[in-house]
Amino acid sequence: MEALSISNILAIGFAIIAVITVAKTARVVPQRSNFVVERLGKYSRTLDSGFHILIPFIDKVAYQHTLKEEVIDVERQTCVTRDNIQVGINGVLYMQVVDAHKASYGINNYRYAASQLAQTTMRSVIGQTDLDKTFEERAKINENVVNALDEAATPWGIKVLRYEISDIELPASIKDALEQQMRAERERRAAIAKSEGERQAMINVSEGQKQEVINLSEGDKMRQINEAEGRAREIELIAEATATGLRMIASAIQEPGGKDAVSLRVAEQYVKEFGNLAKLNNTMIVPAELSNIGGAVAALTEILGAGKMK
Repeated sequence: MEALSISNILAIGFAIIAVITVAKTARVVPQRSNFVVERLGKYSRTLDSGFHILIPFIDKVAYQHTLKEEVIDVERQTCVTRDNIQVGINGVLYMQVVDAHKASYGINNYRYAASQLAQTTMRSVIGQTDLDKTFEERAKINENVVNALDEAATPWGIKVLRYEISDIELPASIKDALEQQMRAERERRAAIAKSEGERQAMINVSEGQKQEVINLSEGDKMRQINEAEGRAREIELIAEATATGLRMIASAIQEPGGKDAVSLRVAEQYVKEFGNLAKLNNTMIVPAELSNIGGAVAALTEILGAGKMK
């Protein structure tokens, strides 16, 4: 029983040694990771993802790095702008290990170093920027911080991808001043918009009145033209009717009995007109040769005969 217990103890011991040996010999590196191996305290090689065999008690994994993009919260810091305004700024830093060897031996703690460097760089950039520009040019400020960090972190095997300002805290007095400024700006824009609307409305009214006057003048012009054309057409028709009537009278005179009809018609008109004159005036002056109807008719008949002879 005593011998059996000793053998069991030895077996258990050998099993433990075997497990430890296997644990120190076989290493599996996860995807997107790098292990830095030291041999007898000196850098040996960098293990990529996969299965690897180490020499027990001689090789050891000294550092383990992930190659994934890391997010580091940069603590709030107080910065002074170029116009001497204190602001509190929070930021977020995005970076990635690109060289596990440099990340292991280039610096003691690259995460802490990158965070501190981001703070100092941000203070430097904000110190060269006015307060108004810190809100308007965030993208430019972030770009300047990234460029400075990336240049400084290259010996550390770190690639700085992005830096984002997450929050800017202003003093209460500055907030009040900015709010008043924004309120005044909104009121100014509202007044300008109102005046522009009134101006446009006046322009529209004047354009409408102008168009109305033009339309009225055009209508009056067309009316006058139409009236003139109507009068001209009326005169033309009257003249044509008169000419036609005269031609018909002349033709009727040349027919048999035409002269007698004319004489009779003239006598009738003569008597009628002198009758009208007698109604209107008490005194009349009458030519001697026209003192009787027969003489007047005879005189007219002679005129018509003379015209025919010609």
